[in-house]
Amino acid sequence: MKIFGVVPARMGSSRFYGKPLHPICERPMIEHVFERAKLFNHWDALYLATCDQEIADFANQKSYPTIMTSNTHTRCLDRVAEAIENCGQTVEENDIIVCVQGDEPMLHPDMIEKAIHPLKENNDINCSVLAMDIGTEEQFINPDTVKIIHDLKGDVLYTSRSPIPHCKSFGQDLEAKRIYGIFAFRWHFLKTFNALPESPLEQKEACDSNRIMDHGFRQRIAPYPYKASFSVDSPSDIELVEKHMKQDSLWESY
Repeated sequence: MKIFGVVPARMGSSRFYGKPLHPICERPMIEHVFERAKLFNHWDALYLATCDQEIADFANQKSYPTIMTSNTHTRCLDRVAEAIENCGQTVEENDIIVCVQGDEPMLHPDMIEKAIHPLKENNDINCSVLAMDIGTEEQFINPDTVKIIHDLKGDVLYTSRSPIPHCKSFGQDLEAKRIYGIFAFRWHFLKTFNALPESPLEQKEACDSNRIMDHGFRQRIAPYPYKASFSVDSPSDIELVEKHMKQDSLWESY
């Protein structure tokens, strides 16, 4: 069973145009993401997938294996699947495809290992998502933070930008979790997922995971403790990431 990673990136983010190349601590965000993803030692291959020549030019300067994709994709998992289809390698149906979202500049390689673990341990699990504990009330009420509700087995029931589960006051005993942008799929199920029509709850919440549950499938969480690791959804997030980046243990490792 091989493990293929794809970092999808595009310039045309609706909330933050050009964010993959926006500097964070004087280095483009996509450089932080790819260099940190490279620190995971078990890739059979890791690619950057983009439809934009500016991103490809930078990636080529850094010698990142890069696959050009269509500019019509509205979801990152469509871009990931196209990249795998055109990667030039033999990919078996049960091989693991990991989407490492290009707006997670503070990721750690053990997060990738955690996200993959449910698929390695159980052949009946076809997809997983890294589920990080929510550390603050500010994060809990932030609509950019996609919250996860799951059952006792750890299968996702629903994801929402609203603060769920409901509580009178936020506290660690709530055990609230959020989506962190690392997803693992068996290759056959990623193709199945992309063939499904977008679902109403996926569209309302702007979250791909709801498509899985809406169509009767299951996504297993990969639990991960809270870490001061912040994604970039809008320009205002840059300052927060820069504040914490140089205190991060990986800062001087790439």
